[in-house]
Amino acid sequence: MVSDFPLRPGETRRLAGEAEQRALGAALAGALPAGAALFLEGELGAGKTTLTQGLVGALGFAEPVTSPTYALMNLYPAPSGQVLHVDAYRVRDVAELYEMDLAELIEASRLSVIEWGEALYADYPQAPVLLLEHLEGDPEARQVTRRR
Repeated sequence: MVSDFPLRPGETRRLAGEAEQRALGAALAGALPAGAALFLEGELGAGKTTLTQGLVGALGFAEPVTSPTYALMNLYPAPSGQVLHVDAYRVRDVAELYEMDLAELIEASRLSVIEWGEALYADYPQAPVLLLEHLEGDPEARQVTRRR
């Protein structure tokens, strides 16, 4: 069942720590329809993978969820459908990802989470974009803003 998306475009929310980052991920899992893509942006350590852990966990995957920085793509076989997790940070040209069957993997997935995917925005115009940022003065807190 798809619920309302937890952030409106342009809305910003403070997340007090990792538990709230994971809780937002879980809320996103319930709000995104099957086959959806979600873009996550933010500097290193801003909480993109932590948010993804909450999202993938809410879809029933109980094993560790890690950043795909070096593998570029991780697949998580969740009970409600496969989740694709992409990290495009080290990709010079998005054609590299398409050569790795990105389009087919997205199509076959319950949900696709793409970090650092600015070059793919035009290909997935309906996909929400979330920016995660550190908050000065509180090393545990993050700020998340829905860009679209």
